[in-house]
This record gives sequence, C-alpha cells and structure tokens, in this order.
Amino acid sequence: MFEVIGTWVAAFCTLSIFSFLYKDNPFYRFVEHLFIGVSVGYGLPIVYHNVFIPYVYTPIFLRHEFIIIIPSLIGFLFVFRFHSKLSWLSRYPITFSMGMVGLGVPMSLHANTLVQMRSSMLPLTNINLVVIFVGTVTILFYFFFSKAHEGTYKSFTRIGVWYMMIGFGASFGYTVMARLSLLIGRIQFLVGDWLGLIQ
Repeated sequence: MFEVIGTWVAAFCTLSIFSFLYKDNPFYRFVEHLFIGVSVGYGLPIVYHNVFIPYVYTPIFLRHEFIIIIPSLIGFLFVFRFHSKLSWLSRYPITFSMGMVGLGVPMSLHANTLVQMRSSMLPLTNINLVVIFVGTVTILFYFFFSKAHEGTYKSFTRIGVWYMMIGFGASFGYTVMARLSLLIGRIQFLVGDWLGLIQ
C-alpha cells in the first residue's frame, strides 16, 4: 500500500517538474518548494549528528576542550544573517571561511598545474604524449597576450583554440549525457514503475 502511494507521489512530482517545460505553473512551484523543504528537513538532523555532536558537543561538554567554544561562537554568527539589524555579524564567519580557501591553494596548484607540467615534460615516446605536449604549448601561446596574434604565431594560437574548443565540447557533451541519463531514468520510472507498460 505504502509502496503504491510512494510511486504515485513520485510520479506526481516528476510530472510537476516536467510541466515547467510548458511554462511556470503552481504545480512546478509547489514541488520546487517541497523539494527544498524536504532537503532542509533531511539535512538538519544529519548536520546535527555528524557535525554538532562530534565537533561541538563532545569536545566541549564531555572532553572539556573549552578552546572549541571560540570557533563554535564564530560559526554561530552565521545565524545573524537572517536578522535585519545584526546581519553584519555574519560577515566575520564568512571572512574566516574565505580565508580557509587559501589553505587549498597549494593542493590546487599541485593538482591542476604541477601535475600537468610534469605530464608535458615526459619524453615524447608515443602519440598521446605528443598530443599533450602540442596542446599545452599552443594553448600557452594563445594566452601570451604581450605578443600580437599574427603570422606564424597566429597559426600556433589557432591550434590552441582548436584544442580548447575540443576540450569545452567534450565537457559539455559529458554534461548533456549525464542529464540525458537522468531523464531516461525518470521516463523509465514513469513508463515502467508507474504505468507498468514495460517490465
């Protein structure tokens, strides 16, 4: 019984979301708000059990590590974002959060720059390494803005443009393919689980 009700509710929500393809309507807005509400309601207990208990309650009240009170109070200032007169207090934890991004710069530099540099400096023993080397050099030529793109230099930059367009196209194609796979899953649910037309 509950499985049947769940299937009908899921079908109603799916069709309501698809109805936005026609135009904005109350069904779409209802399901949109329902999704946000359910997500927040589901996320709050997870944050409570996985963040507040192990990182705030347990260290302060059970292990008496009172130094944790300072970052806890800074994090609590986020709540003032919803207060019209005291919203300026929320800028402090936002500032700390943005500062923490700086800790990821060395790892990002290693993952996105040094590894690619190492890959382009290998001996050119096969076609894959040649393609990587040519792509790296020609794309760097394209972004060398202190020299005008003309003559032979322009030919190298055009190769770099082709490399970038192929990369952007592959990324976009991967994104579209992922979205189509989600669409196929929902259509299979509607036609199979809901309508029972496929087994």
